[in-house]
Amino acid sequence: MSVRRVLGHYFAVRDNLKEARFLVAARTPASFNPDSGLEELWLEHERIARGRRCDDNCTRSFLDLKIEIARRIFSKCSLCPWMCGVDRSVGRGHCGVGDPHVASEFLHHGEEEPLVPSHTIFFAGCTMDCVFCQNWDISWDPSAGRYIPEDELASVIEERRRDGSANVNFVGGDPTPAIPYILRVLSRVSVNVPVVWNSNMYMSGDALGLILVVADLYLTDFKFGNSDCAERLAGVRDYFEVVSGNHLMVSSEDMIIRHLVLPGHLECCTKPILSWIAENLGEETVINIMAQYRPLYRAAEHPDIYRYPSMAEIREARRWALKLGFENIL
Repeated sequence: MSVRRVLGHYFAVRDNLKEARFLVAARTPASFNPDSGLEELWLEHERIARGRRCDDNCTRSFLDLKIEIARRIFSKCSLCPWMCGVDRSVGRGHCGVGDPHVASEFLHHGEEEPLVPSHTIFFAGCTMDCVFCQNWDISWDPSAGRYIPEDELASVIEERRRDGSANVNFVGGDPTPAIPYILRVLSRVSVNVPVVWNSNMYMSGDALGLILVVADLYLTDFKFGNSDCAERLAGVRDYFEVVSGNHLMVSSEDMIIRHLVLPGHLECCTKPILSWIAENLGEETVINIMAQYRPLYRAAEHPDIYRYPSMAEIREARRWALKLGFENIL
């Protein structure tokens, strides 16, 4: 099956043949009381997500409901596996993000071909602490850039779409800490534009639940084939369990999986990841085997990754993918 068919929903929205999911969510009726408890709000969320109709007092939308749940979570944050539980209006958790800062936004021509030109919005801060991060200047500095009022960013998204953007691409760092803000921004966008969720996928079930039925395509990173490498090189716990589980949660969605080939990590990371994807998500999954690794930031502290991947390693990664039967390698 071709990339266009596998990513059929995304292409249809990109080409204005179908409505973006956030617009559908904004006109899907919902009934909830802002004074209700968070558990009750999640029950209403699940009811609507399963397609049950709102029968009475439906004065709000599914997107409104997501925004209200996100507001509650912001005051006791559970958006990533760190589960800091902090009120981010007055304190900071592991990611260090309060009101999200946009480090940059522009029409990006360097993404995967189906996404170009992509209106990329880079958020400062991240849920992971990769020692080789190529965007370390914003990932490790949540204060980079500036806070942009929701109405202003919504206007920019609309203008970029009129200028020919194929999508709006939320990235970072990682966009997960910015979910409450992103939902509010989207509630102010009126043009039809596909939403790309460009994430390391080290996020909680709460976070993923809020993004589901909002994102039109998941552009994911799958870096480590085991949790030991992830803890040593990215400072996170239970990486493989969390990230593989989140990929399963969006397995029915349009998705492109990126895998950055780390030097010396073919056997422990690259091959196990590709094998897992083939077995659990299928050979039609669109994957991008990336050779862009550079020994930046604090990579010098780890001799096993303080070099460029060799051409032999890149060729072996692609050979393994072909051996597994992948049909859509970008």
